[in-house]
Amino acid sequence: MVAGFEAVKVSEHVYWVGAIDWGIRDFHGYQTMRGSTYNAYLIVADDVILVDTVKAPFKDELMARIASVTDPQKIKYIISDHSEMDHTGALPAVIDEVKPEKVFASTLGLKDLTDQFHMDHEITVVKDGDSMELGGVKLTFWETRMLHWPDSMMTYVADDRLLFSQDGFGMHLATAKRFADEVPQCVRDEENAKYYANIILPYSAMVLRLLDRVAASGLEVDIIAPDHGPIMRTAGDIKYAMEEYSRFAKQEPTDKVVIFYDTMWGSTDLMARAVSEGLTAEGVQPVLHRLRASHRTEVITELMDAGAVLVGTPTLNNGMFPTVADTLTYVRGLKPKNLVGAAFGSYGWSGEGVKLVNETLEHMKVEIVQEPLNIRFVPDAQAMESCRELGKSVAVRLKEVLSGGS
Repeated sequence: MVAGFEAVKVSEHVYWVGAIDWGIRDFHGYQTMRGSTYNAYLIVADDVILVDTVKAPFKDELMARIASVTDPQKIKYIISDHSEMDHTGALPAVIDEVKPEKVFASTLGLKDLTDQFHMDHEITVVKDGDSMELGGVKLTFWETRMLHWPDSMMTYVADDRLLFSQDGFGMHLATAKRFADEVPQCVRDEENAKYYANIILPYSAMVLRLLDRVAASGLEVDIIAPDHGPIMRTAGDIKYAMEEYSRFAKQEPTDKVVIFYDTMWGSTDLMARAVSEGLTAEGVQPVLHRLRASHRTEVITELMDAGAVLVGTPTLNNGMFPTVADTLTYVRGLKPKNLVGAAFGSYGWSGEGVKLVNETLEHMKVEIVQEPLNIRFVPDAQAMESCRELGKSVAVRLKEVLSGGS
């Protein structure tokens, strides 16, 4: 065990004992330029309970923070709210070291932990809505399947009116500050939106159901303690977090239009800028992302509150340009909704790239405004005017949607 790491008191019975990852810049394809935290928590009452662990390389940091509060050997129970490796990587080693009396997880958490780690230690299953007195505090468990794994659950500590929200209401943000009210609002807004777009977006229907359930339950929550990012401890921050999740989940379209594209010899870039001019002429707001300068993380974050998308590609080896194929595959998997749009691009020989983009947009249920615009070699004045008209057509259709038109 290393020295020099201290726990942070969160509430009467709860301490933060997690780890700060200042160096991580990629989280399975999601760019995390401000690092992250792996939040674990210690409940200290009649007995000691550990809620989640950390990514495996940070196990010693976790244990040192625990030791700053109590002897780790006093941990009697462990609760695993989410079995993904950034929260359970250290779990087998911690179990071996402290030998808890019981480890609790959801029904699917039992399966995931068993399949991932092939552990001999017995896992005790808790079901949705189960409540129990454990170690001197009252705990309630809520299954939140697919937020964002099938095993996910949240744990509520009634004594402290504290909700362990696992990956819900989290963000990837490494900071020495543990509480949201200590972090600039602009930073929190940026990282919150980015996290939702890149992690939670496909499960937005479940988010809305969860928010409805929380409202109907009358659950009193004074603190939200997620598994990544800062802890919310003010009524204002908690209300704002709920409102932002509702807004993100509804994906109501705005007059923002995202154009993402790449180019080989500049032709598709010229087309993208002409499309942008057409959009601007009709009074909507284009945002351009050339993919060798922008990352897929930025694109999906912009799309979350956009009303339209246009995707441009050259044709390379009878397919999409690699950066376009990469980003479009990523975006498709995150399932943005309520978009209109179109495909465009340039080619020299065969021109399949734009057709493949259009097929992907159709699969994503983007409302296609017009047939793909595919220009051979360098666009001339007539081709550039076609690009402007494409932008205008998308803008006109978007304004119809925003005004309630079918």
